[in-house]
Amino acid sequence: MSIYQRIPCAPLNKYISWLWYYSDFHPDHEREHVLPDGTFELVINLEDRPRKLFDRDNLNRHQSFRRGWMSGTHKGYLVIDALQDSSMIGAHFKPGGAGPFLGVPSGELGEQVVELDALWGNDAWDWRDRLLAATGSKAKFAVLEQLLLSCLAKERPGGEGRKKVNWAIAKLLGEPQVPCIGRIASELGLSHKHFISEFRREVGLTPKLFCRVRRFQQVLAQIHSRACVSWTDVAYNCGYFDQAHFINDFRLFAGVNPSTYLREQLDGAPNFIRADV
Repeated sequence: MSIYQRIPCAPLNKYISWLWYYSDFHPDHEREHVLPDGTFELVINLEDRPRKLFDRDNLNRHQSFRRGWMSGTHKGYLVIDALQDSSMIGAHFKPGGAGPFLGVPSGELGEQVVELDALWGNDAWDWRDRLLAATGSKAKFAVLEQLLLSCLAKERPGGEGRKKVNWAIAKLLGEPQVPCIGRIASELGLSHKHFISEFRREVGLTPKLFCRVRRFQQVLAQIHSRACVSWTDVAYNCGYFDQAHFINDFRLFAGVNPSTYLREQLDGAPNFIRADV
């Protein structure tokens, strides 16, 4: 498989962590779990085969997405198919960064995956055609940046509410062990209820759930590429009350226990694991 990644140009780099593109994917499995990290993901399919998003409670049911989609923030893992010789391109947004590109509040897309024409109209498919025609990763990334810049240019200023939520996100990212949400609301001059509402509107998750997801991501960062892991130490270092609390959260967000995660994690992709069929 060929994988490419790069930081987008300014001002996109304020909102997007990285752009990515892969081709010639040859998985040794049929399904994957995609683990939550509190962000949005733009995905554009560079072939005609539709992709499947399975109901994690009933894997006999699925939705199909063909050309391109936006995946909102999720409180649990997603189950997707893994196809031979597949190719995709997309953007990984920063927490709270997707709002200016959506045309709707981020909270409306929480727990959802939506086709791009629902957000951007049929222009989205004209851009996809340009991506298909572009040759090589650099050319494809250049087209993707143009698409994202065109979306950003249509956005109205987010106002004081977005600024306050961005400040809160930065603070919460520095304190992923679920700090006192009421204290942060007070520092922003907002009521507890109003802060939760504004945060969910801009991020797609409540502040508390966002912190739980980010703490889970802290766990993944600590264990990534380790051959031997002390789960007790990891749970303590990441601020879990006890081992049971840690295991329950891990199962919720990954769909497997920690030991299975280590065995099934895809190389170089901590948020993707092989799934049982």
